[in-house]
Amino acid sequence: MHFVFFVGTAGSGKSTLTSIFSEKLREWEFDVATVNLDPGDSWLPYAPDVDIREFVDIYKVMEAYQLGPNGALVACVDIATSKADQLREEIEMLKPDYVLVDTPGQMELFAYRNSGLFMASALSQGDYCIVFLVDAMFAERPADFLSALLLSSSIQSRFQAPQINVVSKKDLLSKETLGKVYKWVEEPERLIDELALEEKGMRRELACKLFESLSELGLLSSFFAVSSTTGEGLDELHAELQRVFERGEV
Repeated sequence: MHFVFFVGTAGSGKSTLTSIFSEKLREWEFDVATVNLDPGDSWLPYAPDVDIREFVDIYKVMEAYQLGPNGALVACVDIATSKADQLREEIEMLKPDYVLVDTPGQMELFAYRNSGLFMASALSQGDYCIVFLVDAMFAERPADFLSALLLSSSIQSRFQAPQINVVSKKDLLSKETLGKVYKWVEEPERLIDELALEEKGMRRELACKLFESLSELGLLSSFFAVSSTTGEGLDELHAELQRVFERGEV
């Protein structure tokens, strides 16, 4: 079983991509299991094969511990770790080739708490890849794209796992903007030059220093774009996942 954890900021399209990509993999005759790890989701665009909400009830947690929605989400995610073995058993019963894991909408609940690292390891037993989604709105300006790079590098350094970076909602971006993003990744000096033009004073100096640090640490991973609306880029995503799982490359 190959586990794919979709991680990204709220609204970046994790659930939609989980839905569309699972459908596409099934069209390609792969057995797929979808897993929802967000206990606070009231609606999903797919019917999860394994759902944390069947094990942890956010409303019961709110009532039992007198917590608001945000506090209850944190508590639920932590409580969910005690259900990892049961979740794994349900997944194994399905005997899938791919397990697509839709992580909480609030990225920090999964990415920056120890419970997220534990769940990724416990469910996958080490065979997993992170697909980090960058909302299309972060591709419009150099400074915004730098913010996405910082988030990407923080996820990569925290999980120490193979990671694929994907600009979601490709259909919302013009060809010109997409071309600019690819050039920023392929030729980092272009991004530095545009940062220098866009920002001023200390903001410019800080942005350039941050980018140079990421480059020196080798944390500038490649990006490509997908669209859950048109299906563009899904074949490329699958090819990247195959490369990661078959060769162990990042």
